[in-house]
Amino acid sequence: MPNTARNAVSNNIIAANGLNPLKAVRETRGYTIEELSLTCGLAVGEIVDIEDGKDADPAKLRRIASALQVPEEELITVPTEENRPTQQ
Repeated sequence: MPNTARNAVSNNIIAANGLNPLKAVRETRGYTIEELSLTCGLAVGEIVDIEDGKDADPAKLRRIASALQVPEEELITVPTEENRPTQQ
């Protein structure tokens, strides 16, 4: 039986306009994929899969959100002018 929650999140990782909220937040915070990997404890390939919309494991998203110090929702919501992450 498919994990519908994971599928729903996965569909939101890459928006129709091609923007990727995780990548946008990661880059705004100044992290490379390798640095984020070391910080959150996930493999580089796992982060790449999430950024590519191939994986949306909620536990992995929580670890990344914690490492980036952002709410989980920010990683699955396409940034707009109102909610675009700010450089720290």
